[in-house]
Amino acid sequence: MQRNRRISLSQILLTLFLLFLTLTMLVPLLNILAKSLSGPTRSVTMGGLAIWPESFDLVNYRIVFSHPILVPSLINSIIITVVGTLVNIVLTASAAYALTRPHLTLKRPIMVFLIIMMLFDPGLVPEYLVVQKLGLMGSKWSVILVTAVNVYYLIIMMRYFEKVPDSIVEAATIDGANHLQMLSKIFLPLSKAGVATITMFYAVVRWNEYFRAGIYLTRKSTDTVLQVILRQFVVLGDTVSILGQQNVYDYNALARADYSALKGATIIVAIIPILVLYPFVLRFYARDVLSGGIKE
Repeated sequence: MQRNRRISLSQILLTLFLLFLTLTMLVPLLNILAKSLSGPTRSVTMGGLAIWPESFDLVNYRIVFSHPILVPSLINSIIITVVGTLVNIVLTASAAYALTRPHLTLKRPIMVFLIIMMLFDPGLVPEYLVVQKLGLMGSKWSVILVTAVNVYYLIIMMRYFEKVPDSIVEAATIDGANHLQMLSKIFLPLSKAGVATITMFYAVVRWNEYFRAGIYLTRKSTDTVLQVILRQFVVLGDTVSILGQQNVYDYNALARADYSALKGATIIVAIIPILVLYPFVLRFYARDVLSGGIKE
């Protein structure tokens, strides 16, 4: 016989508070989306709580994607995010595997050195000089390689690898598995939640990169990334960055454009790829990845 579960007043208040907190984050995003999808004459009059487009029109997105620099910068952001995240995962997972091996020589000094590097960042000037000496100025590799491994994410990955049962490692060793096979066929599959976690962390950092890109990718205007354009237009209010070099399909549409709605369209273009990535990552948290791995 099932007991009737009573909902306490504190649970109701907590639920209402969390619902209100969710709305404070969701409504602004829906408002930006609604304005970007509304006609220029209607978006100007829309308030901050409007979440439904008025006089549906894609003019803002047509203006944004007709920009001669925005599309190349979007492609550059995608390349840097995909390649950079892959480099991050390979190097971080390899380092985490090596540092969790019980008989690694100088393990403690290496960890002390890494933690010191994490706490005391050498700064931008030495980094800039190294990038310059390596001849990477103006190359996407300048942005990808300088942040190849994050020590904090490395420690997170090490904690996941340390949870892999010794019995599985011993069985693989007896079967003749080498270190590469051990990493690719045992540690990574049994640490999918950890890999998904740091993949999400790395991908968000890569996608939102604008500081180093603004310093290193300056040889040609088409070398920049989307976040640099977004910051110039949305944060600094530089309309020339998005409109000054426009090859717009319709100059009349540009003349009557609502700049706030145009900023909204630029923001939506910048955040959609990361929002699409979240469901693929979150599904790894819904199951026990070690389930069925061993029998006691």
